[in-house]
Amino acid sequence: MTDFAPRSLLYVPGSNARALEKAAGLAADMLIIDLEDAVPADRKDAARDAMCAAVIAGYPGKRIAVRINGAGSAHQAADINALAALPLDAVVLPKVDAAADLAPARGLGLPMLAMIETPTAIYAAREIAADSAVAGLIAGLNDLAHELKLPDGTDRGAMSHAIQAIVLAARAGGVWCFDGVYNAIDDAAGFAAEAAEARRLGFDGKTLIHPSQVDPCNAAFAPTAREIAAAEALIAAATGGAQRHEGRMIEDMHVAAARALLARAGRA
Repeated sequence: MTDFAPRSLLYVPGSNARALEKAAGLAADMLIIDLEDAVPADRKDAARDAMCAAVIAGYPGKRIAVRINGAGSAHQAADINALAALPLDAVVLPKVDAAADLAPARGLGLPMLAMIETPTAIYAAREIAADSAVAGLIAGLNDLAHELKLPDGTDRGAMSHAIQAIVLAARAGGVWCFDGVYNAIDDAAGFAAEAAEARRLGFDGKTLIHPSQVDPCNAAFAPTAREIAAAEALIAAATGGAQRHEGRMIEDMHVAAARALLARAGRA
């Protein structure tokens, strides 16, 4: 994996040939070819074959991951075998409730993005994030809402404790963390608001389910012109140690944060 986190991680159904082809022209930082939830049970084998062909054909300039089927699935072993010879950047494991659930995919030698989707996973998130094979955590909020027995349409504020626990675990483990998907694909304003909130909460990026969400997601997680100007001014003013700058106290920690922001802006 590269040293900077993807902002936009788009799920691409492995069983959808048109989506696999179209994904090459999208501005998503990472494509996650999905062999799990997006694929009907009777199309798993076909999706796996299509995924292999797509990855071998290549997606120049893009980071590519594959979401395999989860522990206990009859399809997981075949998914893992198919991934063994492919040039991938990561493997996404759904429903990781404990570090032990990572075991089947360890032999691939790929960085793992572990999906935190259950109450059990929330409590184990710190242990999962601390595993040396894990590069990041993904908040699986649809499944989590189901497991919590939340009424349909409930505001995700009901999961605020769990969401923040995922960010905390990722930061404690020194890995990335990515927000869950936004289901209302025709609600552009709602998506923009949730993506902005995700950045405020400390997520590195967001998982996506539709191409229309890619550009707004990249914009939400990219530093604004005002943030860039403020970071440049802070770095220019800093002389080391604690000092007053534009009405607030700054120290070396703030300078490091400003440099990191400018680095993200340059990469974007």
